[in-house]
Amino acid sequence: MTERRGGAAGRRRFLKKFSLASLLAGGGLFGCARPEGGGADAAGGEQPNAGGAGAASQPALPALLMGAGSLRGLVTPRDCRRRRVSSYDRTGRNHDSVRVKPGQTATLAEIEGAGCVTHLWMTTGHTEANYLRKLVLRAYWDGERKPSVEVPLGDFFCLGHGRVQHFQSLPFSVVTGSHMQALNLAGMNCYFPMPFGTGARLTLENSGSEEVPNFYFYVDYEEYASLPADVLRFHAQWRRQYPTPGAVDLARPEMTREATNEFVNRDGAKNYLILEARGRGHYVGCNLSVDNVNPIRQTDWFGEGDDMIYVDGERLPSIVGTGTEDYFGAAWGFPSGVYGGPYQGVTLAQPADPTKTYSGKWSAYRFHVEDPVTFRESVRVTIEHGHANVHSNDYASTAYWYQTEPHADFPPLPPAADRLPLPEDESRRLFYRTF
Repeated sequence: MTERRGGAAGRRRFLKKFSLASLLAGGGLFGCARPEGGGADAAGGEQPNAGGAGAASQPALPALLMGAGSLRGLVTPRDCRRRRVSSYDRTGRNHDSVRVKPGQTATLAEIEGAGCVTHLWMTTGHTEANYLRKLVLRAYWDGERKPSVEVPLGDFFCLGHGRVQHFQSLPFSVVTGSHMQALNLAGMNCYFPMPFGTGARLTLENSGSEEVPNFYFYVDYEEYASLPADVLRFHAQWRRQYPTPGAVDLARPEMTREATNEFVNRDGAKNYLILEARGRGHYVGCNLSVDNVNPIRQTDWFGEGDDMIYVDGERLPSIVGTGTEDYFGAAWGFPSGVYGGPYQGVTLAQPADPTKTYSGKWSAYRFHVEDPVTFRESVRVTIEHGHANVHSNDYASTAYWYQTEPHADFPPLPPAADRLPLPEDESRRLFYRTF
């Protein structure tokens, strides 16, 4: 096999010198290759050929990292120090949690210097209704005043509509079952790498009306001497739109599935917006939660909406899908119900009426780990709410991406009352209004 640009010797030299966790946990997700020039590596030295003759012949950073998975990377020494911030009881007793009063924002971790968060674990015994939408997780990198992560706690971990569910994926896993699931409690894990150059701060806001009696957490991270200047930062953002603006009144008897299939939507201007970001980076996935309260007559399926992605200011999308379930890796609906795959899955299948499979509340995720959507200037990620946006449903989503800083301002996070899922009785009543 022929080595790509720079030869086997150059590749070995680079891998030996660049001893950062990117080779292991990053998999290329937060690398930002530059066409020329260079910067300091993790040990404070210069990258090979940085800015000198022959720089153009050096392999791009993401090309070197592709396929450098966690197991393969374990054979390579790491030039870092493993650290953890957790809620353990500093007195040595077994009160290993923090309390968070209503209206309070608790600082979970405040880290100085360069590093990378490699794992988050969180849980609570809180029982306030819809607490997973009332608690808000935020993360700030490198002293920024506005967060790069701002998501209701449950939705960050792919738990839509404030409901826990046992599932396993590559970036996230949630462990629950039996009586713990009945109580809506779970252990929640995230493995997305989150690098920072000068510091990191993670917080939890309680915007509910009751005190969180016990919030348990780990923030596992690696500490470095420094971070390359071109490493991207992790971002996560939550959005909700209820109701999505339906193109027609589906209560009209002539609005059958056959009739709505003839509607046209080429530009996606009125699609549901998952992400709009400016800068350079790559979109790496989302979770999407839908409450199907506005079906087509005698049709309970909500998912004919296509994904449409616009890169670097495109007027028309260059990445276009064929249906909601197709984007989330399924076909012909979500026949499996709940399942957890490495890169796509369904974390909630909760029909409002058990006889109407696709009524009620659904949540699914799709991660672009092997196929990130790269952008140099901007990205706009959208999905139709039904074919040609015919449905007026409840849509909420969390987008995950890496990009250069500064990032564009996030839209204001809705107050807690506007984040809550619809009550089951109301969801069922609305469904039958048009079904």
